[in-house]
Amino acid sequence: MLHLKETIRPSSDLRNHYSEVSRECREENEAVIITVNGRGDTVSLSYEEYQRMKSRIELLETLAEAEDDVKNGRTAPMKDTFDNLRDLLQKDK
Repeated sequence: MLHLKETIRPSSDLRNHYSEVSRECREENEAVIITVNGRGDTVSLSYEEYQRMKSRIELLETLAEAEDDVKNGRTAPMKDTFDNLRDLLQKDK
């Protein structure tokens, strides 16, 4: 399960203490929530954490599509699927 720590900082910290905010994101694996006038405005993450989060979302979307296919009967026996894939690959050669 994903557990990403969060820190809330005013937008002035981003402007005046960027290197510290960046270090929190990278080294402490934190999401830094930037506020403007006391309200959440943006979130800063390390690039690596952003890529991990994006990959997890893509995987969850794929799993949701697969679950929908199963619910709606859009399935085929595994042998037929692999046979079709082999045929497609042979045609491409």
